[in-house]
Amino acid sequence: MSQAGKKIAHACATPSGCLTLPKEFLDAIGLEGGSHVVLELVGKEIRIFSTREAIARAQKLARRLLAGKPNVSVDDFLKHRKQDSGEE
Repeated sequence: MSQAGKKIAHACATPSGCLTLPKEFLDAIGLEGGSHVVLELVGKEIRIFSTREAIARAQKLARRLLAGKPNVSVDDFLKHRKQDSGEE
């Protein structure tokens, strides 16, 4: 089932499009039954991420894009929004 770090399994889609993933796969990405996931379609591949992983990736990207730029925090944004609306 393993090939150079890859894990491969077979699944069957129900008529409504549901898939059941092997427990080993769920465990590997930190999911439990009923967990929410983020799906990404890349070409003809479907990638599945835990919500926690998707948030971590977004935070990493934001840190990289905003590094060294002043006044780009959420607090700064909210402060400017209050100023714009005349609340402050």
